[in-house]
Amino acid sequence: MIFKRIREDIDAFMARDPAAHSKLEVILCYPGLHALMYYRLSHGLWRRGWRVLGRLISHIGKVLTGIEIHPAAKIGRRFVIDHGTGVVIGETSEVGDDVTIYHDVTLGGISPSVDSASQVNVKRHPTLMDGAIVGSGAQILGPITVGKEARVGSNAVVTKDVPAGMTAVGIPARVVMPKDKSKSHEFVAYGEPADGCPDVVLTTIEELRGQVASLIGKVGELESRLQEYDGEEPSNGDKHNKIVSGGKS
Repeated sequence: MIFKRIREDIDAFMARDPAAHSKLEVILCYPGLHALMYYRLSHGLWRRGWRVLGRLISHIGKVLTGIEIHPAAKIGRRFVIDHGTGVVIGETSEVGDDVTIYHDVTLGGISPSVDSASQVNVKRHPTLMDGAIVGSGAQILGPITVGKEARVGSNAVVTKDVPAGMTAVGIPARVVMPKDKSKSHEFVAYGEPADGCPDVVLTTIEELRGQVASLIGKVGELESRLQEYDGEEPSNGDKHNKIVSGGKS
């Protein structure tokens, strides 16, 4: 089972990293794959009750690869850690199938450091659903869920759920929709669509600016008409009728 998973991991690296020219290169030169090998072994030991040995192997993997994966974390198939250095995956983290993360990503907990005994066997870390992509430097904190095929942009700080197919960007992260929804299922490096994502706040501001500009134009038009009517000095009743009818005879 372990070796089958590792073969799948190698194929996933080949599929998602254009810099990978051969499986041999991936096996020898990719610390993300090496970290996964250590994790697969340490996780198997952890599940069988050999927890100290599992933690020891996990620690050795951290020293050699610069990637820390707790042996109790649950990681699915075809997982890719690209570049890898600085990645931290906490104890109760859950990662689905076909997930990709980049260097300096943290899947961390936000539980208080006091009274740690009460937090044993409590969900404290994130869940990444199938096909999620997390860009470099992103911090995903707490027992939240990043939905299926969702994306987290580089350096985002995420503390709330990210719906499936959506993208979270910024500090604190806010959820935005890709401009081209049909491409939301495609793999995009670093979790950031090439066509960009509209900023919800900026889009709203631009819409409001457009509405204000339209209102200013209408007010100017009304003022011009009133000036015309004042020059003609019609009766009050005629002026009212002209304003209501838009000046048409």
